[in-house]
Amino acid sequence: MAQPYHLASTFLRLRADASVEPLPVDDTFWQRLASGQLGDFRNESLVSLFDFDADWGMWEMHPEGDEIVCLLAGSATFVLETPEGERRIELDEPGEYAIVPRGTWHTARTSCPCRMLFITPGEGTQHRHIE
Repeated sequence: MAQPYHLASTFLRLRADASVEPLPVDDTFWQRLASGQLGDFRNESLVSLFDFDADWGMWEMHPEGDEIVCLLAGSATFVLETPEGERRIELDEPGEYAIVPRGTWHTARTSCPCRMLFITPGEGTQHRHIE
């Protein structure tokens, strides 16, 4: 009998051909991803799960597609940089989600522990520190 996976230890790559590849997460995962050892994620998405208990220390942006962020527990505020100024999306109930449009810089703030599921278009993701 096959064992189930858990998103805390095995992320998922959603491939352009509609197949799915489990990606075991270890201490070298982000280094391998950034160096291209896991591929370029062209037309692919990464499904991941994260727990947060503090504000993010960075902004990020995905130039190749929209990102979906679903709250599973706790609460969080997503802050999106738009031409009109910052836009806030409050996620207060499990199951609520935000769609971060392609090319939009965003960060998250939280005043309590939270758990979120991410479906991220991986190609070309950029980061910058919060000033």
